[in-house]
Amino acid sequence: MSIVYLNGEYLPKEEAKISPDDRGFLLGDGLYEVTPFYEGVPFGLDGHIARLLRGLCFMRITFDVSMLEEMHRTLIAKNGLDTADRSMVYLQITRGAAPRTHYFPEGDVQPTVYAFAKAWSRPDDERWNRGFSAATVPDRRWSRVDIKTICLLPNAIAFQDAKEKGADDAILVRDGVAIEGAHQNFWAVFGDTAVTHPTTNNILPGITRAILLEEARKAGMKVEERPIQVEDLAHADEAFFTGTTGEVRPVVTIDGRPVGRGVVGDVTRRLSDLFLARVEAVKRAAGAGV
Repeated sequence: MSIVYLNGEYLPKEEAKISPDDRGFLLGDGLYEVTPFYEGVPFGLDGHIARLLRGLCFMRITFDVSMLEEMHRTLIAKNGLDTADRSMVYLQITRGAAPRTHYFPEGDVQPTVYAFAKAWSRPDDERWNRGFSAATVPDRRWSRVDIKTICLLPNAIAFQDAKEKGADDAILVRDGVAIEGAHQNFWAVFGDTAVTHPTTNNILPGITRAILLEEARKAGMKVEERPIQVEDLAHADEAFFTGTTGEVRPVVTIDGRPVGRGVVGDVTRRLSDLFLARVEAVKRAAGAGV
């Protein structure tokens, strides 16, 4: 039975109850984060909490984040995921339950805090080595994509559009620029240079993206943060997504056309290896009590 966290309590998921007046339900007035764990060790948790705190400040939701690390670890333990190869904690914070108004509720309204943990798995080597497909679709999201809100309808429609085109993922296009994926950051490789959109209000600043940029630069690899024109995708040698549960996800076709030679490229493979090496380093450090 899944154990979830709701407003200070750990309880079976079947017993969790949220008010129909919750502003997350009525207005999408909330934020979320997804943090990965590897064999019970959190990965990038500080970055996820920092991004959440920035969003809370933007949305003017008052919440003490100091308890979140303990809550994450407790959820993993209570769900028997301490030794799972890969697991994750989904956390959602809304403004709370109040009479429906378009302005913020008056008086003392407590945020609704909900979280659950579950296992997830990386595609097996055979599937990963075949690569994945993507389709370009319009970016219909609002102007503050850097705030990780629960208002994901444009992302869901984009992903559905891609699925109906027979693709595995979506690449969101705005003003002729390939911005990012529907739920992951997007990269293209030109020659030996990996390129991803710069950190602006038009993308979510991915934690995996930031870690990969750091590891690539430490390894002396060429990376650039600049807009990728959609017409330049025809000249890309490789492409891939990065994300919490996608890690490094190679793309071998876009809109039915091969990317480069239509196979997972060397730059993508090396970046994936660097990312997985970082995961192993974090696990070793945790085991050594660092």
